[in-house]
Amino acid sequence: MSLTLYIHPLASFCHKVLIALYENGTEFRSETVDLTDPGSAAAHMERWPVGKIPVLHDAMMKRVIPETSIIIEYLQENHPGPLALLPADSKARLETRLWDRFFDLYVNVPMGKIVTDRIRPEGTSDAFGVAEAHATLDTAYGMIEAQMSAHEWATGRDFTMADCAAAPALFYASIVHPFGTAHPHLARYRDRLLERPSVKRVIAEARPFFPMFPYRDAMPERYLAD
Repeated sequence: MSLTLYIHPLASFCHKVLIALYENGTEFRSETVDLTDPGSAAAHMERWPVGKIPVLHDAMMKRVIPETSIIIEYLQENHPGPLALLPADSKARLETRLWDRFFDLYVNVPMGKIVTDRIRPEGTSDAFGVAEAHATLDTAYGMIEAQMSAHEWATGRDFTMADCAAAPALFYASIVHPFGTAHPHLARYRDRLLERPSVKRVIAEARPFFPMFPYRDAMPERYLAD
């Protein structure tokens, strides 16, 4: 098998790439990276010295591909499946890239800030940074609400890379910063994402690791059910 994806099953950015792979039925193997294990961490740092996951290794092409959006574009170009996650039309492709980055930078990143602050050593929490993250999510939710008032998926009628980014970002963000009643279109979009078979599969695979999630106590019961 040519493709190996290095991941942690709980990580939202890893979920984004897994959704893309499952959408197209792409054959690959996954390997969990344990950054707390010196051997696993050292091996991963050799692959990608930044130390982030996920990272894709294509043995056939002898290439290591980091960064989620780049991985998904690489897969479409080199291991295409029946579903084009980036449209052929240039304008639609730019719109997909825009919303892909939006969900990564303005939902996933601030969500991660809130989550990781909970497990920082005593005396090192960043209350100001966490407040900024909550404010960013408020702004992002309002923009997504407007976008989804006229769309089925992030950029229109077709499921794209932007939706791969949205699913894990909104799944976790809705736990640490609930949507509230002012965002019905956003809530319905999140629910459509959660019904997608690829997303269901990713969440099911992550479920055994939910006890490790710092906001496990805030998870809705429906997120914990098969």
